[in-house]
Amino acid sequence: MEAIIFIGIQGSGKSTFYKEKYFNSHLRISLDLLNTRNKEAKLLDFCLEFQQRLVIDNTNPTKKERAKYIQKLKERKFKVVAIYFDTNLKIALARNELRIGKAKVAKVGILSTHKKMELPSFEEGFDEIYIFSAESSKLTQLKNEI
Repeated sequence: MEAIIFIGIQGSGKSTFYKEKYFNSHLRISLDLLNTRNKEAKLLDFCLEFQQRLVIDNTNPTKKERAKYIQKLKERKFKVVAIYFDTNLKIALARNELRIGKAKVAKVGILSTHKKMELPSFEEGFDEIYIFSAESSKLTQLKNEI
């Protein structure tokens, strides 16, 4: 089974990408939808138990934050894929300004996530890593140079 972990600041196009590419094939796990880590953990456990393909649609900026998912997924023999959303900060902030209500993120939140962003690496346990350029809509696979 396959698990995809999205990595990117708010406003980088993660949820839109999910809807366009994975809506019909992968269950979406998102704190924006579930609101609590407890609900997120329960849904993840469900997916693991039933071998359901999934996308973790959160910012996941640090290796530490991603590690908790990767460990569980690897224990259940999932193929773990990272998609890093390479987005210009100004563009993400502009997209955020177009959001309405609870979907709009405080500017300080986006800046904070941007500041702590760590690029994904194969050493974390990813089987595949892709970079999605929001500006060109191009998806590029990185090669594992082991």
